[in-house]
Amino acid sequence: MQSTTFTTEQAAEYVGLSSNTLNRWRYTGDGPRYLKLGRAVRYRQADLDAWLDERVRESTSEECGV
Repeated sequence: MQSTTFTTEQAAEYVGLSSNTLNRWRYTGDGPRYLKLGRAVRYRQADLDAWLDERVRESTSEECGV
């Protein structure tokens, strides 16, 4: 099974955030799951999609399930 992977910059564009935000969240343990391949950080599209799906809300009064 082949999985599409993104660099931090590509992942940030894909989810509509800045790469600095993803870098910070990776450091603090927030944000989407990622792969560490040596020094390289990669995000799988399936992990980004799952992370986005977890954040779908129907009301502003709903708690974030992070």
